[in-house]
Amino acid sequence: MQASPPLSPLFLVSRIFLPFALGYYLSYLLRTVNAVISPDLTSELGLSAADLGLLTSTYFFAFGLAQIPVGIALDRYGPRRVEAVLLLITALGSVLFATGDSLPTLASARGLIGLGVAACLMAGLKGFILWFPREKMASMTGFIMASGALGAVTASAPLAAALPFLGWRGAFWLVAALAAGVAALIFFVMPDKEGSHGGGDLQHALKGVKEVLAAGRFWSFSGQSAFFTGGFMALQGLWAVPWLMEVNGYSRAGAADHLFWLNLGMLAGQLSIGAWATKLAARGITPLRLMQGGLFLTMVVEGLIIAEVGPTLPLWWALGIVSATGAQMYGVVAGLFPLHLSGRVTTSINLMAFVGAFVVQWGLGGLLDGLRAGGMDGAASLRVAFLILLGAQVCSFVPLARAGRFQPHA
Repeated sequence: MQASPPLSPLFLVSRIFLPFALGYYLSYLLRTVNAVISPDLTSELGLSAADLGLLTSTYFFAFGLAQIPVGIALDRYGPRRVEAVLLLITALGSVLFATGDSLPTLASARGLIGLGVAACLMAGLKGFILWFPREKMASMTGFIMASGALGAVTASAPLAAALPFLGWRGAFWLVAALAAGVAALIFFVMPDKEGSHGGGDLQHALKGVKEVLAAGRFWSFSGQSAFFTGGFMALQGLWAVPWLMEVNGYSRAGAADHLFWLNLGMLAGQLSIGAWATKLAARGITPLRLMQGGLFLTMVVEGLIIAEVGPTLPLWWALGIVSATGAQMYGVVAGLFPLHLSGRVTTSINLMAFVGAFVVQWGLGGLLDGLRAGGMDGAASLRVAFLILLGAQVCSFVPLARAGRFQPHA
């Protein structure tokens, strides 16, 4: 497992971390881009709230469907080949989105994009497991998540400022070129790790999936994945902007500024975790404890946002910081299983996150349409929807709080 002779930090950063980081930057940019372009899509295509939720959430639906096959492929073929191929599908989906002119076409293109970026984070985590020592995993997870946060920052105020010049279609043409370039970088620059390709047939691979999904320790984290990670993605990727415009009364530019600070908070949180996680663990603050404390604070901050207590900009910034701790879930859950199952473990728990994101994003849209049809105004219906999400998070926190009884795999 360990390379000999020891690899230089320059090698690990330039040829392992950087290509994966660029892929996840792109993935998160595409995940959150619809939050800023949603007013343009709504006006140009005449979409309802449910239509907009469906269009945006097809990304999560396709991403979620791909997780189990991606996990099998990562364990069997290695992260380099899998991510390079899938990013070419991302480029194709971006071209179709840039040229689409109807809801079915754009939804299908969005689904292709979700499929194409389905391995970006998981391939990175699999690569880190292969190339880095276990004690570095919490920090490496923080650093790659910071790369994703940078993509989310790009998709907020900077994108809003560029839209008058590029248009949303021009932005997706640029994304298509970037996806193809990152695919080439990963395939031609990143080395293969000896022992990174698994053996066995499909039946053997599916047996590993069954082993993961049958484990009680896996399901203790599934609710957190669905309603904290998935719920945050649904807010960040779509519903934060309607909340800020309809409940708080901001313009689109003001809402985009808040989204920028939300994403900047997430970036700061992930960078801090990357820099301090190893030292904190040595002092007894393990990644699991860090995650439990951060997600408890997430519920507190969301409650303040819903109650409209305090200035809005610092609250959304703080939400980004404390929500960043949820990403430690991937390393924590992977550490509870044997190494040869790591790809299937991380993609299975990620499946829970994207099922949650799909359900929350589309479900909130349908709920809002129903409440408004019943005579409730936009602001009140959003408050009800956000309270329901907070309630689901409270329920899912209970098994997470007891997860410390599980011992890491040797």
